[in-house]
Amino acid sequence: MKRLSWGKTAALPLLSGLLLALAFPRPDFSWLAWVGLVPLLTVMHRHPFRSGFVAGCAFFALVLYWLNIVMTTYGRMHPLFSLVAYVLLVAYLALYFGVATWAVCRFREQLGLSYLLTLPVVWVVLEFLRSFLLSGFPWASLGYSQQNREVLLQVADLFGVHGLSFLLVFVNVLVFQLGSALRQRSSAPISRSGGVVGILLLAGAFAYGSWRLREPLDASAPTLEVALIQGNIDQSVKWDPDNQQKTVDIYRELSREAAAGGVPDLIVWPESATPFYFQEPSPLSTQVTEVARAAGGYLLFGSPAYEAGLGSYRYLNSAFLLSPEGAVLGRSDKVHLVPFGEYVPLGRFLPFIDKLVSGIGDFSPGTVNPLPMGDAKLGVLVCFEAIFPELARDYARSGSGLLVNITNDAWFGRSSAPYQHLAMTRFRAVENRLWVARAANTGISALIDPQGRIVAQSELFTPAVVRGKVVLGGEPTLYQRIGELPALLLCALATYWLLRTRRRYP
Repeated sequence: MKRLSWGKTAALPLLSGLLLALAFPRPDFSWLAWVGLVPLLTVMHRHPFRSGFVAGCAFFALVLYWLNIVMTTYGRMHPLFSLVAYVLLVAYLALYFGVATWAVCRFREQLGLSYLLTLPVVWVVLEFLRSFLLSGFPWASLGYSQQNREVLLQVADLFGVHGLSFLLVFVNVLVFQLGSALRQRSSAPISRSGGVVGILLLAGAFAYGSWRLREPLDASAPTLEVALIQGNIDQSVKWDPDNQQKTVDIYRELSREAAAGGVPDLIVWPESATPFYFQEPSPLSTQVTEVARAAGGYLLFGSPAYEAGLGSYRYLNSAFLLSPEGAVLGRSDKVHLVPFGEYVPLGRFLPFIDKLVSGIGDFSPGTVNPLPMGDAKLGVLVCFEAIFPELARDYARSGSGLLVNITNDAWFGRSSAPYQHLAMTRFRAVENRLWVARAANTGISALIDPQGRIVAQSELFTPAVVRGKVVLGGEPTLYQRIGELPALLLCALATYWLLRTRRRYP
């Protein structure tokens, strides 16, 4: 059989990457994720690593195009350096695709294992590794493409987003194998048995999701009236000292508007809503305290903070909770920081690189610390912490009855990133069967119920108040109990396969 040149086979991996990217918000053609890998599967045996790498480059280049907006518009980076950084990140992330296709082709060649068995396993393993290696960047894991399919979204409380990724990859391989069998007019046993397994997995996912969606919410649980305040503060002036009073005035006025419709139990301002150190006594800090007193409710807001040490300071990206009397009830510090956004990794060796958040030294990570609010606890996820399921799980296991995501998505501009960020946050609600209250500086602010449904939301780049009633507390889930144990078991299985190939083929 004549071996086709790389140039003639590169188009299909490229097509796979583009199809998968289009399954994500926006344009959110989620159905493409069920077949997007098929072109790649058709040719990857010819160039195992290279095919996956090209597909990964196409996928991440399209999904993460908005990084150039962040780096040039708000990071003040030269367009050329921005392009270099963007290409390097895309290439790094594409390695995970390349390793996946290389591994499964090796397993088939050396061990005779079918793609249907190995690719879902290896794909989940590499998504899991991507979530924590080099600080971790689990953005756009394949399962997130199904965020608008609420029936399928419900399985996240069993196995998290990786469960959906496994199912999607399994169906992709099944479609490919069934298509190959039809072209060859054969009925291979693996296609028949794989088809049965695929039908059972899909039927089980739909049946479980339908049952979960029909299940009524606990009517006896305590409720909370929440008001999310979206200040819509332009990022270019956010940290300007001359704009601090105007920023506080905007949040005060929107909070008064929220209270005019009935006093909310909890008012939430976004990440870094106060672009000054609230912990230091000042007229601005006093004005913030007065908001809680005037509203007669709790106030949660983002603010930078610091802790003094022996001759040094630790800077923190924090959230403060005030009582209706204006007393500070607690502070929750961001645990998972954004590399190059809030700190520079190996900063002493890279003195020529500055982080995106200017005016403050490198931030330090905090610890999981739910905030006490009466008999309830609030688990605060700051900014992109909402894309890390283990953090939301830690807060839920620590007794949090409500997850609050405060974020500043102004960095993303008018791109698809705010929609992608919101899509991933929906999974945190389902995984823990808790309400999520999400306050974003420029949007999208939203209230998300334990089924992952968006009950209320704002528009982008407009001042807004989002109000609604949330239920405190939720039922324990399988995902809360086992976390990433299934992914760890799959890691062990993939490692076993890899060791077997080394014995057979040095």
